[in-house]
Amino acid sequence: MTFENKLQFDFATTQEVIRRIGLIDAFRGKWGAIEQKNNRYLRELRRVATIESIGSSTRIEGAILTNDEVEKLVRNVKITEFKTRDEQEVFGYYEALDLILDHAKEIDLSEAYVKQLHGILLRYSNKDQRHRGGYKTLSNQVVANYPDGSQRVIFNTTAPHLTEAEMYEMVNWVRVALENGKIHPLLVIGLFIYEFLSIHPFQDGNGRLSRLMTTLLLLKMGYDFAQYVSFENIIEQRKVDYYRGLMAGQQYRSTDKEVIGEWMVFFLDCLLTLTSRLESKYALYKDKGGYLNERQQQVLAVLQDHQPVKISDLAILLPDVSINTLKKDLQYMVQQGILERLGELKATVYLVKSN
Repeated sequence: MTFENKLQFDFATTQEVIRRIGLIDAFRGKWGAIEQKNNRYLRELRRVATIESIGSSTRIEGAILTNDEVEKLVRNVKITEFKTRDEQEVFGYYEALDLILDHAKEIDLSEAYVKQLHGILLRYSNKDQRHRGGYKTLSNQVVANYPDGSQRVIFNTTAPHLTEAEMYEMVNWVRVALENGKIHPLLVIGLFIYEFLSIHPFQDGNGRLSRLMTTLLLLKMGYDFAQYVSFENIIEQRKVDYYRGLMAGQQYRSTDKEVIGEWMVFFLDCLLTLTSRLESKYALYKDKGGYLNERQQQVLAVLQDHQPVKISDLAILLPDVSINTLKKDLQYMVQQGILERLGELKATVYLVKSN
């Protein structure tokens, strides 16, 4: 079955897909104007989204580090001192995502780059040294990991001896499709993720790499808002739907019934959730923080994502700002009705005031 045929949805699904793409593209146009301003606030949003993305994507695969633990690790890391496999995986994801966020527009989609990114992702993972950056040599499965430690096989994947040929065909088709623009880029990106996960080309790290590639392709195709809210966090919260969407198509793998409408609607729904989250964050900033200076905007952005917080928490999250300056900024924002203060003395916490 051709890739194009997998996108031949029924009428109802086609209407759902068209509606979602229209809403996402409308937001992209609106966000382009916003992005020209408020650089410091957006930098803070990106920083917070990066931490959420790292934490969520590694937890989906069974890691247990919280977002706060992830943030402390990437701020204070000494590469020779990783204590656990989780820490190794977190820092590899951090380096790979950082590279994508800074260079997405310049990166060409190719098998070689996919392998290179896999090598970066697993750079610090001791157990993966032998196979990082190379396609699998043993059969693997898509397995869901649950918080209680249990696992469930979701589906079987491409056999090792067929992996190279399938990756070559898929990556080349996606690259050409994105270049010629005959198929909407969001459909092409959604299909890429589905095919990548169905092939499962590497021995380990496929789920994490698929989410990195999602961000890369979205940014490359001009969906710049994707760097300011965590796509991975949305997937973590909708993990059951994520696997259900994949299974809906994969159960008919390599037959003429393998149409990926359910997966595509799920993927576009996640992007819509991302746009609504970002719109809410920006609306709150515009309403309450538009007249703050850049540093105060940064403090407000941190509060939005970590509230309620103590001054000691802010000092960790914003190490370049002194305690005294933080106290003054918080006091000013309380006086302006932007924040509310609860508790006394060391137990005092701050929250963004609801309207």
